[in-house]
Amino acid sequence: MIARRHKELIRRDLAHFPSVVLLGPRQVGKTTLARELAGEVPDCLYLDLEDPSDAARLTNAGRYLNLHRHRLVILDEVQRLPGLFQVLRGQIDARRREGRGSGHFLLLGSASGSLLRQSAESLAGRVAYHELPGLDAIESGPDLDRSWLRGGFPDSVTAASDDLSMRWRSNFIRTYLERDLPQAGLSAPAETLRRLWTMLAHRQSAIFNAAELARSLGISVPTVNRYVDTLADLMLLRRVQPWFVNVGKRLIKTPKLLIRDSGVVHALLNIRTLDDLLGHPVAGASWEGFVVENLIAAAPPGTAGWFYRTRAGAEIDLLLHLPSQESWAIEVKRSTAPRVPKGFRIATADVDATRRFIVHPGSEAYPLDEGITAIPLPTLMERLIGAE
Repeated sequence: MIARRHKELIRRDLAHFPSVVLLGPRQVGKTTLARELAGEVPDCLYLDLEDPSDAARLTNAGRYLNLHRHRLVILDEVQRLPGLFQVLRGQIDARRREGRGSGHFLLLGSASGSLLRQSAESLAGRVAYHELPGLDAIESGPDLDRSWLRGGFPDSVTAASDDLSMRWRSNFIRTYLERDLPQAGLSAPAETLRRLWTMLAHRQSAIFNAAELARSLGISVPTVNRYVDTLADLMLLRRVQPWFVNVGKRLIKTPKLLIRDSGVVHALLNIRTLDDLLGHPVAGASWEGFVVENLIAAAPPGTAGWFYRTRAGAEIDLLLHLPSQESWAIEVKRSTAPRVPKGFRIATADVDATRRFIVHPGSEAYPLDEGITAIPLPTLMERLIGAE
């Protein structure tokens, strides 16, 4: 079983908050992680609300949970019982009156705007949120190219071959198109949604242009925005917002879009092997998205991630503002002998970056010029984890 460092972060949240909501897309490993925790916490109660017998126990949820008020209760697929959140609020308040301030409920749900709204409205001041991404470049093992090709979903990473991994990801995409996206409120034909998703894969890490996508799909700009919002809600897509700073220059003020899992990008584009990927026009943008997602996943809680670009070409692929008030400027290069772009030097001076890095696919960190370090992705991730 692959060890997830997020387990310790969830334990820490449970020690300080009455309830913790663990969010993530389907098949990312939430249930596996929760079952591990259940096996390690004495007298823990685990209920899977997709199981009719477990859901039936909560027919009278207040009375049932009263019987287990001294236990940590883990509720999987909690979004299936939206009325439960009001009951949980009363349960938490009752346990607090008994002197228990933390560690009452761990709630698992496939990420969605409705789940966040329900929990925020009912459990305000009583909940911490923890996002579980796919396996990162450290968790999935030393073969960085395989992690990049297959992405971070555990079943894709651990498949016996690249072909089986590709089949798993293709089925995953089909399930989202035919079931999960319609359940999330998208009534569009599955083929339209696939075309949009594929167009986004071709434009991985690019500036979002809703009008261009709308013209290509023959739909309206508001409809494109609604589709993109839903994909972002489900944690399949990330908007990286631009960093604004008063430097007297014309700045790009539109977000970048990236599909959060590199393996999904490659499945949408029918990229089956590493050789296929290295020869594909999307390779550079895919590598950038892979690096950005891994660094954001490794960053300490409370870190804000941005990009910076001027109309004149000064650019930072990822600007991390850490809780320590440091600003880490990161350029991503798919070259084992990276050079420092002039635009990166100008941009890091614009934003007064504390540290400056160029991420490359090699295995060694070494200094470049003017305080800039060339660094492998796993090494920079470890530095971010240690910066917490």
